[in-house]
Amino acid sequence: MRVLVTGGRGFIGCNLTESLVARGHDVVVLDDDSNPSGRAEIAHVDYLDIDVADAPAVASAVRGVDAVVHLAARGSVPRSVADPVGAFGANAVGTLSVLEAARESDASLVVASSSSVYGRNTSTPKTERMWMSPMSPYAASKLASEALVSSYVESYALKALTLRFFNVFGPWQRPDHVYAAVIPRWIWRAMHDSPLIVEGDGLQSRDFTSVNTVVEVLVAAVEKQLSDSVPVNLAFGNNISLLEVIDHLQSIMGRELRVEFTTPRQSDVRISQNDPQLLKSLFPDIHPEPFDRALNATYDWLATRESVYPAPQPGS
Repeated sequence: MRVLVTGGRGFIGCNLTESLVARGHDVVVLDDDSNPSGRAEIAHVDYLDIDVADAPAVASAVRGVDAVVHLAARGSVPRSVADPVGAFGANAVGTLSVLEAARESDASLVVASSSSVYGRNTSTPKTERMWMSPMSPYAASKLASEALVSSYVESYALKALTLRFFNVFGPWQRPDHVYAAVIPRWIWRAMHDSPLIVEGDGLQSRDFTSVNTVVEVLVAAVEKQLSDSVPVNLAFGNNISLLEVIDHLQSIMGRELRVEFTTPRQSDVRISQNDPQLLKSLFPDIHPEPFDRALNATYDWLATRESVYPAPQPGS
């Protein structure tokens, strides 16, 4: 298959691209390089420097491909609070560009969304039929994207599937920017003997998912050309608190780590955990990589990159 990956230079995108190439697919990456993983270009992949919100350019790129995996987005809840217009433009308008291009070219589509769409819904574990109430511009832009995908499936019989990611982590997830995810940021800080900053009491929990598992699901969705107007949660029911993550890191590093507690983050979600029943019914042969093993792999990868990323500055 010829597969186009939007956001293919990013953390999940570069892992997915490598897997698709290894499985013999012809891959094109569409990315404006605004959030690169730092990975060098992968051999036998065509790279297009295109903003996903540029509808004519996206349409041209999608023409002739069999499938699109739409990962391009402006991530981070705090970043969206600082720039809501930018978040909506990249995430919702960008998704509309991809949908129109896929409709015109008859390509199947897999779209990445986020568990943040549940927002104020505190019921756990999460199921796909629960109500949603976003608490941030980022979450609202993702919910808008989901609605757009569902409407295209129903209105145009587009083959498309939305997958809601829950706290994905693993190699090629950068630790060195202000909006870095918690696991790479904490590993990086611990390596430099800087305190781990906990926003709140640390009892907030997440359904952490290895990027290797996410890539397995994405590849299967592409190859099977799965389609549904109902988004599918992509997480396997973990309920790991931030304090437990710190305990795991202390075991890996063999020492006690410094921890500093600060005020809770604005628009933060207290508990995020999935009921994986629907996911397992669609992907019965995929079993999640255990959290401990995935965390060790992430640590080992970052240990090889210690000289690449600058050490945290005091007070950062």
